[in-house]
Amino acid sequence: MSKKWIIVMLIILPFVLMLGAIPFANRIHPILFGLPFLHFWLFLSMIITPLCTYFIYKIQKSEGSID
Repeated sequence: MSKKWIIVMLIILPFVLMLGAIPFANRIHPILFGLPFLHFWLFLSMIITPLCTYFIYKIQKSEGSID
């Protein structure tokens, strides 16, 4: 798998988590860490999004495309 493919997947992942999967996660039960499942899902997405951005930065920096 090339680095370009990994970058594209890391760009698409937050959109899929926040927008594409909401109809499937839109339910109250189960309760995770005191939050309804939808709120937990959105909170998890907000944590994963900066991680994806960080990994994209590290990959581009290792290629030398960022100075």
